[in-house]
This record gives sequence, C-alpha cells and structure tokens, in this order.
Amino acid sequence: MSLNKVLLIGNVGKDPEIRHLESGASVASFTLATSERYRDRGGELRENTEWHNIVAWRQLADLAANYIKKGTQIFVEGTIRTRSWDDQNGAKRYTTEIMANSIQLLGRRGDTPAADGAPVQAPAQRPAPSYSAPRQEPAQPQSTPIIQPEDLTADSGTDDLPF
Repeated sequence: MSLNKVLLIGNVGKDPEIRHLESGASVASFTLATSERYRDRGGELRENTEWHNIVAWRQLADLAANYIKKGTQIFVEGTIRTRSWDDQNGAKRYTTEIMANSIQLLGRRGDTPAADGAPVQAPAQRPAPSYSAPRQEPAQPQSTPIIQPEDLTADSGTDDLPF
C-alpha cells in the first residue's frame, strides 16, 4: 500500500502563470510559501519558510486565474510529482511540484486580523469559491459544486483537549 497526499496552507508567492493548451485545457502554476515558527535553543524566535511549486489544471486553473493573486492565503490538497527534462546544455534537470486536486481560498494576507496573530473571523462578504478537480476524466463537462470555506482556526469550545 502507498499514499501520496499533500495538505498545505500558505500564502501565494506570485500571481499564477496561466497557459492554455491546444486541446483547450488550461493550466496554472504558482508558488506557495508555508512557514514554521519555533524557538531555538537560545530562546530566539525563528521562522523557516518552504516554497512549493503548485500546478493546477482545468477548473482549478480557472479558479487560480480569477481569484488567486500574490499574497492570497489558500488551502491546497494534492499529490507530489517529480519530473525531469534535459536542459539546453544536455544536463538532466529535476523539479518537484504539487499537483493540486483541490484548492480552497482562505483570504489574503493583511485582509484579516490573522495576519497580526489574531483569530480568523469568517468574512461578512460573499464566501470565496472552492473547487475540487474531478477524480476521473469525464466524457462531458460536469459542474463542480462550490464548497463554503470553513474557518479552520475558530475555537468552537467543543474539544476536550487538555491544553
């Protein structure tokens, strides 16, 4: 048995690059930054940022083109793919990408108090759309339902955690 699944929450590093193939399919690529904060042995606060290359196809590429910009906070679920190619000098090159299966918009950096460390409040505006890629290639176009974004950091008061 094997599993290839990635769950990321982070901020988009640059506006998505959108390409349209001859077949009519569209593909979006952009970077996503995830950060981890910790205290080192000396007690100083450190931050480690990882950059991920995200690739989104079809409906997810349309979502990226219409709603995702630099700084947007998103939740991405996908799989890791490594591909290789020969560069112009004949050297073998590799890149690792996250192939998005679903993307959920969480907001923009600075749009919510979360940017300052405060809890995230659900926006009073119309909720941002969220799409999941189809699990199989449909013979005809299917509509993808819009899923309401969940407030992932709100304290519901119903957990029994001791801390």
